[in-house]
Amino acid sequence: MADKLGHRGYIASRAVNGNRVPHHVQNLVVRDYANRHDLKYLLSATEMSPENCFIVLNDVLSGLDKIGGIILYSLFMLPKNFDARARICGLLLQNGKTLHAAVENIAIKTENDIQRLEEIFSLARVLDDCLPAKELDAWMN
Repeated sequence: MADKLGHRGYIASRAVNGNRVPHHVQNLVVRDYANRHDLKYLLSATEMSPENCFIVLNDVLSGLDKIGGIILYSLFMLPKNFDARARICGLLLQNGKTLHAAVENIAIKTENDIQRLEEIFSLARVLDDCLPAKELDAWMN
């Protein structure tokens, strides 16, 4: 194992990026990611269902001294707000911890990784503003 402390899984009780995924499936994805990356998996913390609620994530962050990092089910479980994401990523890096996103197969270990994460969020915002394929096709024809 690459880390002795282990990485805490983090899953959601609400839709992630518009998709509802059962807890057991999210846990399977997180556990598989940990195994593929030689990370010790610690049981997942499950965020509450209200939109923009990060009580459980903040609780996990308050215990960083006991873990090697966090494995999110998906990158899109992070706050949509740039400042909130920057605080989370900064806190992890300052404490020598890592952040992983299992679905996207991404690890945040350096400032450059944070920049990549922000590029992904920027692209996602642009895509959210695009017309759905059917509407675009109707408009073009």
